[in-house]
Amino acid sequence: MTSLTESEIQSRVARLAELRAAIATAIVGQHAVVEQLLTGLLAGGHCLLEGVPGLGKTLLVRTLGQALDLTFRRVQFTPDLMPSDLLGTELLEEDHGTGHRHFRFQQGPVFTNLLLADELNRTPPKTQAALLEAMQEHTVSFAGVTHALPTPFFVLATQNPIEQAGTYPLPEAQLDRFLLHIALDYPGEDEERAIIAQTTSSHVAEVPRVMDGEAVLALQALAREVHVGDELLAWVTRLVRATRPGADAPQAVREYVKWGAGPRAGQSLVLASKARALLHGRLAATREDVAALAAPVLRHRLLLSFAAEAEGRRPDDVVAALLRDVPYPGA
Repeated sequence: MTSLTESEIQSRVARLAELRAAIATAIVGQHAVVEQLLTGLLAGGHCLLEGVPGLGKTLLVRTLGQALDLTFRRVQFTPDLMPSDLLGTELLEEDHGTGHRHFRFQQGPVFTNLLLADELNRTPPKTQAALLEAMQEHTVSFAGVTHALPTPFFVLATQNPIEQAGTYPLPEAQLDRFLLHIALDYPGEDEERAIIAQTTSSHVAEVPRVMDGEAVLALQALAREVHVGDELLAWVTRLVRATRPGADAPQAVREYVKWGAGPRAGQSLVLASKARALLHGRLAATREDVAALAAPVLRHRLLLSFAAEAEGRRPDDVVAALLRDVPYPGA
């Protein structure tokens, strides 16, 4: 498995419990969302958070940035945001002693460990593409020079699902770059009461810093070594392949899916399942991990048909049908 001893592994896993507790000092409830966010972090992927205004998307990401001893920046994406505003630009500088002029690359806000891309769908495609290229390559190329981004590099993008006027929806190929699509829903009554009480008092929650960049990278490396059995790998492969319409596809896919998920979905589901297993203190992924993450991994990778829209079907409905209809090997 790894050169680490069992006590060293347990010590690193225990840091994850500390990280959850630190986030809980400022975030009420949203346990599933926090778990998926940390899963994305451990898997080394990027996350897209979607929810109506006022659910605390920005607060959640900011709290994660406070709990991690990493550089954190927030960019509010607007229709006039240019790629250079995000990536950086070259400045002409003059040495007053010699009169010599030279260009110096001024890094943009993307040069950080944790980037909050707020309302990503409000910026034009060229700026979206600039960010998504940096997400994929972990580098920025400018004037023929390649600049490496810091490690770890984690992008959390948010978007509003109900306000589409003046927005630029992300193309399917670019959505595929996100490991997880995390959906935020309204809190329960007790949680909402606690949120109102906490945010209208004079008390300001102080989020402790519990983990630095080296610890995050070590946990990401450990997550890669979590065991995935052959049967579980075969089930993940069948689930992903079953999303593609065809004569042998499940009925829900034939009726409601226009385009299914590609191979990157299988990679993402396995990596995310490994990360979730580690988050729960296990060194082997299980069916429970795959089932819990199937919707966040697949919901943004399925293009539904007009029939699905007419009947009010959502990607999560299709994923639920797949988990029910695609048998586990040997079951």
